Amino acid sequence: MQSIKLAWYNILRNRRRSFFTILITIVATLVLLAGGGFGLYMYQGLEEESARDTGNLILTRSGYFELEEDYPLQYGISAYKDIQQQYLKDEQIKAVLPHVDFQGLISNGEKTAIFMGKGVEHGEFLAKGPFINFTDGRALSSEVESGSDPEILLASGLAKNLKVGVGDIVTLLSTTTENVMNAMDFKVKGIFSTGVPELEKRMIYTDVTSAQSLLDSDLVSSISIHLFDIKQTADKLEQIQTENTDVEVTPWWVRAFYYRDVKNLFDRIFALLGIIISLIVFLAISNTMGMTVMERTREIGTLAAMGTYRYEITRNFTLEGLMIGLIGTLSGILLTLGLIGLLNFANIEMPPPPGSTQGFPIAINFSLELTLLSSVLLTIICAVAAWLAARSGSRKPIVEALSYV
Repeated sequence: MQSIKLAWYNILRNRRRSFFTILITIVATLVLLAGGGFGLYMYQGLEEESARDTGNLILTRSGYFELEEDYPLQYGISAYKDIQQQYLKDEQIKAVLPHVDFQGLISNGEKTAIFMGKGVEHGEFLAKGPFINFTDGRALSSEVESGSDPEILLASGLAKNLKVGVGDIVTLLSTTTENVMNAMDFKVKGIFSTGVPELEKRMIYTDVTSAQSLLDSDLVSSISIHLFDIKQTADKLEQIQTENTDVEVTPWWVRAFYYRDVKNLFDRIFALLGIIISLIVFLAISNTMGMTVMERTREIGTLAAMGTYRYEITRNFTLEGLMIGLIGTLSGILLTLGLIGLLNFANIEMPPPPGSTQGFPIAINFSLELTLLSSVLLTIICAVAAWLAARSGSRKPIVEALSYV
């Protein structure tokens, strides 16, 4: 206790130098926690977006993702309603959604364009939440009136290209499973924006039954299983693989190429940032303690002449560095918490990332593990830097230290 009090008094001996050294540690802590917290926020958002987009688990026939289909629904799944009923009984599963992927030509009678289509159920829009933003109209109806044209949703870029709006009729032309051309009329129910320019020019949605009619098949391309908790994905993957060997089960992270690329990039950036900041803190503490040891060389010689052991002298300086690290990291943590609260209150948005037209709110996730790791790392760096500086000063001969000017 006496050594800690002595170290505190020694820190106060040169308040200006100690303040700037602590300030460097505060800034280092703030940058590490804010940068790491922002990365964790990005990871969490991309994880949830990827799982919501594809489903936590994707059921397909073997070869669906690896091989190109020679004709529509070549690797389709039959009796998908039985699979739906089987897994909807599970309380951990929120939704089981079939998809029909197809492509072809879309026409307004005067102009024709290429489309990329997906047949979905009405529950798709309820289970995924706001995965598309409607600029006009509404989502697909749960049921279409008898005798009415089937409904279709158009991406805003495609609707603009064809000069059609809600209520207009468009014609889809595609190849059936027997390689025969088939055409159907659809009524535009809504126009949406995806935020991805390339999809804006091609993407459409219609209901599963209409897509199957266009392709003349009762198969579906894939079945997405959405869970209430994304953390249960691994356990549910193992369970479904054991129960159903007729289909291939793919977890969301296998198909989340964008998520993996972003995570790898951010991991490298934050690792480099951590190394640079640690080096800056080490040099700052080394400089401060080196100056302190130099100014107190005669004091060190006096203590040694009075019988103080070298390790005790070194320990006192190390405690000073340790206290500087603790004060700096604790203050940095408090500032980080304040910054998190400020960002949550201000609701500041980041500009759209490359390849997108929509921005997103900036936020920082607070991680106890990251906080402890950063605090311990910076505190140890401060203590080690102080120990190295004090070690060289305490080794001077007593006579040389007493006569030092």
